[in-house]
Amino acid sequence: MSESSSVVKPDFLPDPLPEKQYEGKAKVLYPTDDPAVLLSFFKDDATAFNALKRGSISRKGEINCTLSTHLFQLLEREGVATHWIDSPAVDWMRVKAVEIIPLEVVVRNLAAGSLCKQTGLALGTVLEPPLVEFFYKDDALGDPLLTPDRLRLLKVASDAEVETLRSMALTINRILCEFFASCDLTLVDFKLEFGRERSGAIVLADEISPDTCRLWDRRETDPERRVMDKDRFRQDLGNVAAAYEEVLHRVLAVLGTSA
Repeated sequence: MSESSSVVKPDFLPDPLPEKQYEGKAKVLYPTDDPAVLLSFFKDDATAFNALKRGSISRKGEINCTLSTHLFQLLEREGVATHWIDSPAVDWMRVKAVEIIPLEVVVRNLAAGSLCKQTGLALGTVLEPPLVEFFYKDDALGDPLLTPDRLRLLKVASDAEVETLRSMALTINRILCEFFASCDLTLVDFKLEFGRERSGAIVLADEISPDTCRLWDRRETDPERRVMDKDRFRQDLGNVAAAYEEVLHRVLAVLGTSA
């Protein structure tokens, strides 16, 4: 357990913890008695710039798991299939065991981050229609942006699957933009990951949180104070945990629920 020393064993898991199946930058996956079901533990660890910058954000695992739980449920109600099953604890999620498609699907509503650096577009430029980009999920390669021809060359997804991913991403974007607007937050851009069920059906996987979404506070005009996501960690803006807490507070307030 040295790599996951922050994992606290909940009552629903056997003692000792089962051998982890996978550990990523933000989560640890554990097997269950059912091979079609995995348990996902959300860590407080924070990374940026392909893990070159590392740290920890207080309660990040709990906040991101809670947010993802509610947002997955919101999307499910709107007809978007996800890997979420339930959340037996504040930082644990039970999910379907899917084959992760090694693509990061990024949807951009406003120009920010790498798009500004690579194109010269001014920060905050409205993108109409939203831009959908595909990145190869490979840390060793630096998660490169893929052209349509490179997607076909790598054969990580068929042409039909790529169109399904694009369509699902735009649907999710529409739903989340409307929802976050009701929280006085602007969804600038975000990253999605998808997986294949045994049937071949594609479902939304991973998480939806300030780790994966760039969110700006509509109540703020200051370009630094409006940042409500992991950019506060990336750019050393401070008050990272407070921003995550505020996003959770607003989401729960709009949903009329508690953590």
